[in-house]
Amino acid sequence: MSRPLRIVLITLGVVVFLAISGLLTRFLSIENVEREDDLALIQAEARGNLQRLLARLDGCSASPTCLQSAKANVNNTRLRRKGAIKILQLDSPTAYSLFGSSGKTRLAWTVIGKLPVVQCIQVRRTGNFLTGIHVQLIALSVPIANDGRCTKPSATEREEEEEEKAGGMQ
Repeated sequence: MSRPLRIVLITLGVVVFLAISGLLTRFLSIENVEREDDLALIQAEARGNLQRLLARLDGCSASPTCLQSAKANVNNTRLRRKGAIKILQLDSPTAYSLFGSSGKTRLAWTVIGKLPVVQCIQVRRTGNFLTGIHVQLIALSVPIANDGRCTKPSATEREEEEEEKAGGMQ
């Protein structure tokens, strides 16, 4: 192989590698965007800041149901907390979606020294991995049980839970 051809192939390889790396970085950074948005939402709630909470929830101000739920959350004394919010667990069904999706993210959070809180956040992702994925937070639930779910279990999950219960009784 001639030297000029080798240089062209190496240059082409580097360009392809950089393009793929850029797309991969863009795609993986979306998970941090959702996490940061979720954290800002919970911080507004914990501080009792209704206006900031509504600003984080897309279209919530125009929805009476969402507005009522948001007001209830900021007035809930169990959710009012001072200190740094720590995310304990974040389970997002929209994670790593290539072309956008919607679902309920289960978020467990706390302030050190306080009992944990679990809530569900309705999330919508639009776009695609090439042009960019955009994250919108749609709704925030009231607190649920610490072992609660944000979605109904599938038939397979129900069967597994029943098997676990039956196995524990033996």
